[in-house]
Amino acid sequence: MPFLELRSNLPVASFSDDFVKKLSACAAASLGKPAERMNVVVQPGSPMLIAGSTSPCVMLSVSAISVTDTADKNKEHSAKIFEFLTKELSLTEDRIVIVFHALQPHQVGKKGTVMSFL
Repeated sequence: MPFLELRSNLPVASFSDDFVKKLSACAAASLGKPAERMNVVVQPGSPMLIAGSTSPCVMLSVSAISVTDTADKNKEHSAKIFEFLTKELSLTEDRIVIVFHALQPHQVGKKGTVMSFL
């Protein structure tokens, strides 16, 4: 049950109507998770600064159970997601930052319980 939270200072018009679905599909494929388990939020138009600059940029947080817990895994995820974001949003790699969070099953609530019990 991955969670993606993308924040950007790009205006809403910079994101295609199906951007959320495309980002979800890209991350699902990279993380090896079913599309129906993805949870995605895109927040455009946020005041932001990366590396001292307010030029167009994106910060993406990726949180998941079991698939974001090693450098090797995150290196692979990063490459695939960077490829998608640079192409889709016409940004250079230096204007994108991805933060990976390794979740434990007891940290995710669903259906009145936590994933440990599902």
